[in-house]
Amino acid sequence: MTQSQKNALIVGASRGLGLGLVETFLARGWHVTATQRSPSPDLDRLDAKALRIETADIDDDAGVAALHDRLGSARFDLIFVVAGVATQAHDPLHAVPREVAAQVYLTNAVSPIRFAEAFLDRLAPGGSLALMSSILGSVSLNEAGGWETYRASKAALNTLARSFEIRHRAENISVLILHPGWVRTDMGGQEADIDVATSVTGLADVIEAQLGRPGAQYLDYRGETLPW
Repeated sequence: MTQSQKNALIVGASRGLGLGLVETFLARGWHVTATQRSPSPDLDRLDAKALRIETADIDDDAGVAALHDRLGSARFDLIFVVAGVATQAHDPLHAVPREVAAQVYLTNAVSPIRFAEAFLDRLAPGGSLALMSSILGSVSLNEAGGWETYRASKAALNTLARSFEIRHRAENISVLILHPGWVRTDMGGQEADIDVATSVTGLADVIEAQLGRPGAQYLDYRGETLPW
């Protein structure tokens, strides 16, 4: 990696938006470390000298700690936790087994913040921590209902991300809480508004424009501020 080359850690990059972000940042000249929970043929096909692939599950604290150790003294201009789940997202809360609802909350809200805490020492000066949220995490915009456990998990992530930034405010960290749009992925479905390329291009533009800006911002892929 050259001295001027920026360095990104994309967590949850085996497919969909995570994979698209890896491709986008590589094309923009970044060095990328991409994590997968299990082997990803799509990620393996990205034959790039600037790409490093690691395996880790954000729900596994020991695995996250081991990843931290494997990456040695690496510093990242961007740490982007993309990983998330939408298990039984279309079912109302009372129809979702307690253990399923709890796992959605852990994976989407608790684990990203625990990962951020574990890797904060790896964030380079002038860098940003990004968390993949959703417009569905906005309480004030919830006028249609639906996606109850998923909405709640993303609202929780937003709250925890703001608390994380406040707790570390003396360090002037940059926290970007990002909505990718309604995207045609396995999670978003084929009737979604935009494709992966549109979403990840917009997200990368927003990240590069906001890189290192102190505070917590809740933004969509067009750079527009979303209401909490």
